[in-house]
Amino acid sequence: MASSKKNYINTLAIIASLGGFLFGYDTAVISGTINFVSTQFHLDAISTGWYVSSALVGCISGVAMAGVLSDKYGRKKVLILSALFFGVSAIGCTFAIGFNDLVLYRFIGGLGIGVASMVSPLYISELSPAHKRGRLVALYQFAITIGILCSYFSNAYLLKLSQSETFAQSTGNVYQIMVSEVWRIMLGTSAIPAILFLLLLQIVPESPRWLTIQNRETEALTILHKIVDDEEAQKEMNDIKSNLARESGGLSIVFKGSFRLPMLIGISLAFLTQISGINAIIYYGPGILEKAGLPIADALGSQVIIGLVNVLFTLIAIWKIDQLGRRPLLIAGVIGILSSLIIVGGLFYFNINNTYLLLTFILFFIACFAFSYGPVIWVLLSEIFPAKIRGQAMALATFSLWIGTALVGQLTPLLLEKLSPAGTFWLFALVTTPALYLSIKIIPETKGKSLEEIENYWITVNEKK
Repeated sequence: MASSKKNYINTLAIIASLGGFLFGYDTAVISGTINFVSTQFHLDAISTGWYVSSALVGCISGVAMAGVLSDKYGRKKVLILSALFFGVSAIGCTFAIGFNDLVLYRFIGGLGIGVASMVSPLYISELSPAHKRGRLVALYQFAITIGILCSYFSNAYLLKLSQSETFAQSTGNVYQIMVSEVWRIMLGTSAIPAILFLLLLQIVPESPRWLTIQNRETEALTILHKIVDDEEAQKEMNDIKSNLARESGGLSIVFKGSFRLPMLIGISLAFLTQISGINAIIYYGPGILEKAGLPIADALGSQVIIGLVNVLFTLIAIWKIDQLGRRPLLIAGVIGILSSLIIVGGLFYFNINNTYLLLTFILFFIACFAFSYGPVIWVLLSEIFPAKIRGQAMALATFSLWIGTALVGQLTPLLLEKLSPAGTFWLFALVTTPALYLSIKIIPETKGKSLEEIENYWITVNEKK
């Protein structure tokens, strides 16, 4: 691939991945604000769960509309919509009057996360050459981890700043936002990447596969020529048109015949990734570490370490996903996740008060998630569905993902209270077990295959039955 084509597709993938950065940042930034918001508004476990999961309800709503909108109006326009949601949420949270206002703006932020979580990896997948698709879509997950890490650094820095002399003499809104209610500026900082995302989206093209579906073949071919050589561009165009000619009906085609299996895989695996406990650590990590004996400042610092491990081990997926394939990473990661969840539960159960031993196994859990579940789910979801209704089908699978996330966000405070931390981690291990069976027995390898070849695979498998 010529250097100019390579740079072009890399640039587009990085811009689209900013949706992942905002997803990670906006999702994780809340972890540093929970104690402050709970104290200020006198929240119980249920209300605290609602503060966290209100954004997740927004995610579910965002995904629900993103599929239809992206198939109707295109991937680019819907990504722009997500950037607007992120910006409105950040500014609204900064100046929220009361708890209900705060929940409303978190919900709007959730809409942005939901839309970006579906459309960003879909857009990257539809632009990427087959031999690079895994690593380019994995960039999206890498951007999520960078966003999470940046939110941890930001929270730790802003907390330190609020306790310094810098703003000690300030008054009015500045004192309220930067000192007395520091959670406001913590939530408000996501306005910066939201504006950057909005500006950069103006220069990206529409998905060539979506343009072909809209009978805008000349535009689609022009974009394909910028990504791959002329011969491959024409071949991809012919494959897209051939597959579209065979697809009839609406979303119902993924619930019958050839595409029922990928739909079941997508929905099941997406849900299982989120009930593994990853979000309990992302959202409630400081609280869990506090229960183990770490002061809140050290707990927030430990979240930074968690974020760093998340970033570094996601690089393994970017490096190896197109070489080793999706399945080996997934199988190894799920085994590691199960092992670490069982051990962390045991440390809590036997009251082994070594907080650094606990942190070690939490980091092992994060590492295993980061090179497997995290990136592989987005790669698989972006490539296993038929072109004509890819947006809606991926939305359904992503909807399932956010249902799992919302359940964990809402129920974790209650589980920690009623089941204890030990019972909570063991429950996560139990519900993760089916993913191992899926990974070993059901999920096919898709590395190196074009989207059209993957689509043909499902048809062939169905015909052999």
